[in-house]
Amino acid sequence: MNEKEVESLIKLLDDPDTEISRHVEDKLLSYGNEVIGYLENAWAQSLDTILQERIENLVHRIQFQNVKRELELWHIGGSFDLLQGMLIINKYQYPDLDEQKIINQIEDIKRDIWMQMIYEMSAVEKVKLINHIFYGAYGFSGNTTNHQDPQNSYLSQVLESKKGNQILLAVIYSIIAQKLDIPVYGVNLPQHFILAYVDENPTDDFHVTQNVFENSILFYINAFNKGFIFGRKDVDAFLKQLNLKPLNHFYEPCSNTEIIQRVLRNLISAYEKLSAVEKVAELEELLSIFPEPR
Repeated sequence: MNEKEVESLIKLLDDPDTEISRHVEDKLLSYGNEVIGYLENAWAQSLDTILQERIENLVHRIQFQNVKRELELWHIGGSFDLLQGMLIINKYQYPDLDEQKIINQIEDIKRDIWMQMIYEMSAVEKVKLINHIFYGAYGFSGNTTNHQDPQNSYLSQVLESKKGNQILLAVIYSIIAQKLDIPVYGVNLPQHFILAYVDENPTDDFHVTQNVFENSILFYINAFNKGFIFGRKDVDAFLKQLNLKPLNHFYEPCSNTEIIQRVLRNLISAYEKLSAVEKVAELEELLSIFPEPR
């Protein structure tokens, strides 16, 4: 990348000829991250509000392009790491996100639970311990007063405020549990998102393949309600209340891809309520990376 060429291109961003300014934007966009520093310097030195606005828009386009590329690679790579997928979504709103800070915050909670774990603990005892640390010691809770706030769907904000929506609390809970080798996975219920505790002592025919679980569920966990434990009959009753057939996938753990799709849909819904048309369009573009859900 030629530094002088970049600086010359930036000066042409406010050209009154829209054809020229569009060509300049496309050229700068092709440089990607490398050009952001130059754009930010130009913004700081300029008193031209039109130029500043064009620079802001261009920086956002570059950052959005990065998020989209990362999410595509995550999906193509098998979507194995849920935390990484959540970090990518987080960078849509917070492009300068300190990923290591997020990882450290989760590791701190995991360590505090691990310090109190006893080898012979039952499944219920393990969940009660997680609940004690996660909700009691750290103070996480469902955001019931401002449930539609898009901040409830960004991992960094939920870890900071200790408040989130159903899926974000469940995601953090399951990531921590799995780091402790506790088999807790997300279940994609309509109008709700819960967790399933998978049998730790499966029969011989038990096996788990990518995104496929053939097992028995010991019980379910409501991460939005302080880790409340409940059974299959409660899921039956919930589906009956919604007049929905009890299809298998309403009871079984879902894939990381399905979780990311649901987080994106929550964000789309939240921004629609705020009439943030551009954000809705961008998030729908991110959602289009994935195939339609079953």
